[in-house]
Amino acid sequence: MNLNFLRKVGLIVRKDIMVELRTKDLFSAMFLFALLVIIIFNFAFAPGTANINRLAPGILWVAFTFAGVLGLNRSFIFEKDRGSLQGLLLSPVDRGVIYLGKTLGNIIFISLVELITLPLFAVFFNLSFFHLIPRLALVLLISTVGFASAGTLLAAISVNTKAREVMLPILLFPIIVPVIIGAVKATGNILEGKPLAETLSWLKLLAAFDIIFLIVSFLVFEYVVEE
Repeated sequence: MNLNFLRKVGLIVRKDIMVELRTKDLFSAMFLFALLVIIIFNFAFAPGTANINRLAPGILWVAFTFAGVLGLNRSFIFEKDRGSLQGLLLSPVDRGVIYLGKTLGNIIFISLVELITLPLFAVFFNLSFFHLIPRLALVLLISTVGFASAGTLLAAISVNTKAREVMLPILLFPIIVPVIIGAVKATGNILEGKPLAETLSWLKLLAAFDIIFLIVSFLVFEYVVEE
């Protein structure tokens, strides 16, 4: 992987970021969706509810997962509807470059939503876990990489179907279940104050899925986007 390869990936990421800075459609939709989920759960489980620390990881990842699916879907729908996806595919670059660029862009957008949503979640549920932010950030990053790497590939598949808004969750959720389970378990261990050693096995599982999803998706993306 040479510098020219990385530069091309960076150009695609830069393009997605510049488009989002102009429109603000993708980030705002994801953030509002995550916030809405938290507000709904806040009414269902009021602050001070017994065992709220055990409920918190599930609530968080419900918000992150559905907001992430919305972001993955809309990122490719915008490309398809504007005709820019065809332009990317016709550009003289390896299709793997396009996949990595789109994946990295999705990781950035999803991570931003997570980082902004997390303190709001703490406020809504009257929780104090800011001292655990470094450990939580590690779990969020590893989980988001796996989620986005598989989601980007499947979003590229679903965008060419008639029911593209519905197809992505149908394809993604069965595949991404191990990542979501690992993320919830690791987050729960951290919020309960358990030693990092007890979370390490879940982090290893998440890292393994990250590697598998990235490699497989990179290799098959060229065939997925062929018409």
